[in-house]
Amino acid sequence: MKIFLVGFMGCGKSYVGKRLSAKLGFQFIDADNVIENTEGMTIAQIFTQFGEAHFRQIEADTLRRFAKWDDVVISTGGGAACFHDNMDWMNAHGLTVYLKASPQLLMSRLKSEADHRPILGGRTDADLLQFIADKLNERSVFYEQARLIVEQESDGEQVVADVIQALFQLANAL
Repeated sequence: MKIFLVGFMGCGKSYVGKRLSAKLGFQFIDADNVIENTEGMTIAQIFTQFGEAHFRQIEADTLRRFAKWDDVVISTGGGAACFHDNMDWMNAHGLTVYLKASPQLLMSRLKSEADHRPILGGRTDADLLQFIADKLNERSVFYEQARLIVEQESDGEQVVADVIQALFQLANAL
């Protein structure tokens, strides 16, 4: 089984992915880390040097490299579900899980990281919250195509437990 974690930046895909994979005995892969290692530069550098369209193509190609993998949890980039029919592809090749979080929760997590995420840097709190809400609204049509949607009301291990519970409920429904 392949599990793709999707959702906005800061929703906890890497955090949940590492813990979920450990509990399931699966391998964990952070797709953004794979891209950075393969390309020899950070995501921000790729965006700056080559533009978003080039990055999104690399991202789509990277996802498709996992087609034959099994017993793996893959954390995707925040925009991965929204380009190149990636969401359709992930739904066809594995189980997609949307880690849904409110704009306020995302802002609380991302505020301290704004300097490390070029798209967020230099924004006031109000502007950051509006940016997150707007982007989330724009992307939710893709995220909500996930097979499982786990709404986050808290941080940490509870989200991992909620994902595992949703996986068991899905397995029992089949």
